[in-house]
Amino acid sequence: MAKIATHSEPHTPNHQSKLNWLRAAVLGADDGIVSVAGLVVGVAGATSTQSILLTAGLAGIIAGAISMAAGEYVSVSSQKDTEQALLEKERYELNHYPEQELKELASIYEKKGLTKKTALMVAQELTEYDAKAAHFDAELGIDPNNLTNPWHAAFASATAFTIGALIPLFAILLPQASLKVPITFIFVVFALAITGVISAKVGGASPLKATIRVVAGGVLAMIVTYLIGRWFHISGV
Repeated sequence: MAKIATHSEPHTPNHQSKLNWLRAAVLGADDGIVSVAGLVVGVAGATSTQSILLTAGLAGIIAGAISMAAGEYVSVSSQKDTEQALLEKERYELNHYPEQELKELASIYEKKGLTKKTALMVAQELTEYDAKAAHFDAELGIDPNNLTNPWHAAFASATAFTIGALIPLFAILLPQASLKVPITFIFVVFALAITGVISAKVGGASPLKATIRVVAGGVLAMIVTYLIGRWFHISGV
């Protein structure tokens, strides 16, 4: 019993929810860095005028933040609707088929390694204490008191995107014309390396591989958009 509880402790719904939030924040910041970096570097390839770079960067940040917020709100709202529907279905089954639900709960614990007798005993005790909470946790892995708020998710996503996007915007505006693009590249690569390491730590993956993927994607985006900007500049458009 003690081993099972200790092993499952790091994977509680609340802990997993925090990891998901952190992962979403890191990905949002990464998206902001790459999106706006590609935009301002592309524009810098065509012109070094500060007002144009600032306008393009701010437009990209505002549009991107709104898009991220809207997308996260819709996604989390759909997830929340699904979770609430599952909770309602479970409540109905508990009210109308209590014996079947008890057997189902016992079966779940039996599959986790308990003997049939012990699993049934645990299921009965948990059912007597709080049947709904027991089934919500064991069957669905959902805490009805800790459902994700779509508005919170939307705000967090927009904030993370904005913070990440401000890095390439400030970088492209600070140096003199000849250094705008090189310094922005350096700032962006450094920022992406940090997000790559953090995302790897959160996901338990290799920091080196994650960082290389993230940095390579950002560098590729900047190179492509810069070349497009230079092409328009040369053609006089």
